[in-house]
Amino acid sequence: MRYVLGIDIGGTSFTIGSVAADGSRAAVLLNAPTLPGGGADDVVARIVALSREVMRRTAEVEPGATCLGVGIGAPGPLDTERGIVHLTPNLGWVNFPLRDRIEAGLGLPAALDNDANCAILGEWWMGAARGTRHALGITIGTGIGGGIILDGRLYHGASDCAGEIGHASIDSNGRRCKCGNDGCLEAYASGPAIARRAVEAIEAGAESSLPARAGGRLDEITAQTVYEAAHAGDELAREIVGDTARFLGSGLANLLNIFNPEVVVVCGGVTGAGDLLFHPLRREVARRAFKPAVAACRILPGELEAPGVHGAALAFLHARGADA
Repeated sequence: MRYVLGIDIGGTSFTIGSVAADGSRAAVLLNAPTLPGGGADDVVARIVALSREVMRRTAEVEPGATCLGVGIGAPGPLDTERGIVHLTPNLGWVNFPLRDRIEAGLGLPAALDNDANCAILGEWWMGAARGTRHALGITIGTGIGGGIILDGRLYHGASDCAGEIGHASIDSNGRRCKCGNDGCLEAYASGPAIARRAVEAIEAGAESSLPARAGGRLDEITAQTVYEAAHAGDELAREIVGDTARFLGSGLANLLNIFNPEVVVVCGGVTGAGDLLFHPLRREVARRAFKPAVAACRILPGELEAPGVHGAALAFLHARGADA
């Protein structure tokens, strides 16, 4: 079997998998915390070590398997041609030659792309957007990213910045984002932002089961805590999820009007909110976007366990001109 290592680097954790070159399966998937506080070199050393473990386990389950190379999905903005991470607000990396460091560590050719680009690329290859020509993806985790597929091709823009949906302003005088801008979608609807809005409401006097769910420690409240409480009927948690849907709907409506996609795929932990998120999200998009754009588009949760891993593998195949 021919396979590609796919590496998906997030602000909280990274996932590495051995993906069949035809995309049909991921033989081995492993995950580890990113721990960016130790610096970029430390993160790379642990990525290389876990990659070697994935390769070792793949050889056990697929004797004779050959690794074609490595696809890397990392937060941006990036220079994909030179393999450089220009800036990662959630990791603190500046002008870091990530591709070359991983190539040197593993002795394999590598390609670099944006992590959110990789997620939508994976869903377009083998997931919820499969079979479409025009698709958008939004990834919601420690940050918010996005990816754009136009006419069956991943769109990078003039300088690899296309798809930075999380840094679209939805309030020109709004919350300060880690990128330095005010009112970014990420400052309202990322995982940490969801938790932060819940804590602010509790500190302002709102009653909720959230503190008890977090053992009495407000700093232990996470977006996942909010989703679980919302499903259990907690009014504040439901309000937070509903507001998150409206923030996301505002951003996505703009994208529907601009790109007119067939599908928008929402990936990440926020999908755990289920219909409590997706019903008001679709309503908000329908309220704001042009009716023909809404009628042509489905808004769906991602299907793949690790879309960024699949997409990183495909990004490598595309960069090397290999057949998927």
